[in-house]
Amino acid sequence: MAEGVVAVRLRISRVKSGRPKDRFNYNRSSLLSFDDDPQQHASYKRVTARELAAYRTPPRKVKMLARDFIHDSLYNPNYGYFPKNATIFSSDTPFDFTQLHDLAHFQDQVARRYAEYGIAPAPGEGPGRQVWHTPTELFKPWYGQAIAQSLVSEYMVRHFPYEDFIVYEMGAGNGTLAQNILDYLRDNYPEVYERTRYRIIEISKPLAEAQRQRLLPHHPCVEIFNKNVFEWDTYVPAPCFFLALEVIDNFPHDVIRYDLNDLKPYQGIISIDDQGDFTELYEPVQDPLIRQFLQFRSEINHESPALTSPWLKYPSLRSMYRSVPFAPNVTSKPEFIPTRILTFLKMLRQNFPLHRLLLSDFSSLPDTMPGYNAPVVQTRFRDTMVPVETFMVQPGYFDIFFPTSFELLRDMYELVMSKPLSTLRFPDKSGRINSPPSEADSLRPSPTAPTVGERLGANFFTPKGRRPRAGQPSGMGLAVGEAKAAICTHQEFMQQYANLDGTRLRNGDNPLLDYYRNVKFLY
Repeated sequence: MAEGVVAVRLRISRVKSGRPKDRFNYNRSSLLSFDDDPQQHASYKRVTARELAAYRTPPRKVKMLARDFIHDSLYNPNYGYFPKNATIFSSDTPFDFTQLHDLAHFQDQVARRYAEYGIAPAPGEGPGRQVWHTPTELFKPWYGQAIAQSLVSEYMVRHFPYEDFIVYEMGAGNGTLAQNILDYLRDNYPEVYERTRYRIIEISKPLAEAQRQRLLPHHPCVEIFNKNVFEWDTYVPAPCFFLALEVIDNFPHDVIRYDLNDLKPYQGIISIDDQGDFTELYEPVQDPLIRQFLQFRSEINHESPALTSPWLKYPSLRSMYRSVPFAPNVTSKPEFIPTRILTFLKMLRQNFPLHRLLLSDFSSLPDTMPGYNAPVVQTRFRDTMVPVETFMVQPGYFDIFFPTSFELLRDMYELVMSKPLSTLRFPDKSGRINSPPSEADSLRPSPTAPTVGERLGANFFTPKGRRPRAGQPSGMGLAVGEAKAAICTHQEFMQQYANLDGTRLRNGDNPLLDYYRNVKFLY
């Protein structure tokens, strides 16, 4: 490691002069144990999640960024959480809400069907199959129909009849949402259904095959691309809708802390020794994606939640705090930053210049581990979900999912969409960060699409504080000065687009509105 690199659990100690450059002081745990040689971590190979995808078992004697560790834990095809243990709750028969008395009756019915998935593990295989449910599955077909209505309403106003109705769905799970959307279009908007092209981007090979078997016999307009959305490299010039529902909570985050001396950020590195034990290391921020996220966050005037405490603004108070014996010399709680979400936004900017994003996920979560924007890390033990207080856990056995700051996401999204491609950088297939391609693309003429200058100019999307001037059209064809990305709650979205009669219980309650109070939409 370069000089200035440090390793910590709770306390950073600067490298002293005269020591070799690859030596560093280190605290193995919060108990200040010194039973390990910090030199060994410097000798470990640094790897990425892309490289780890070829590993058959969890790695040893390596180190990686926190986002690579989380990605490998969740998605490694051989031992990751999703390929190994996770199952999406689904039932062949939708709930007949009109026959349920009240919310308690509905909860009993959900528990009964959910218990059918409580399959115990085989000997030696660790926890049993972990099941998670989504609003798509709980409220089918009504939830999917609400999504369809929101999309078709926008399409009929903006693009019909000049453009095809093109929808991309990322992470389609069992294919339930796609089926509900397409069934609804076929039955209620046949003229739109005839022009529909529904394309799924699915990282899981088994799920992609299940989606083919479920959807293609009934809806030949479906195409399924079995690939990681972050590796998508096909340019789509036509107007389209991009769905990201209940997926970004599992996007890996990076971890940073701030040096209390100068408040400079340090990036988290996870080191795994020859016994499979984890150590959290910190070094000055070097990763281009972390740097870019911090730069963009500053541009949209969002402050780190780790630096909001008043005493941090005064160097004298920080100095007094550091002088306390055993006090950490970095911010005491880690901050998790959504760098993978930034990668996703840049992918949209590069490959889908005329997209309309519809995104939904958790805005807050209970039982998170300590930290800012920290995830829930949990596993199932004897039919009970057990949360833990660290993300450094055995890969494949724990779900790791994050809340989303929708205000930060909205402003970051608008900023990225407003930037010329020449100011963005993208990872190539080897994982290196390269300059983006030229914007001088050959585009199919579109009656509803703006000119190239309008489409890719500074007003393509306009972030907070950078609204277009009167008379200038926006890239999405929205009214001048209109917000380009709106936030609403799950309840507000469903009240606007759902057929609420379909999910109303006999006593008048409506679980489609009452559930998922911690979920928001960005559209």
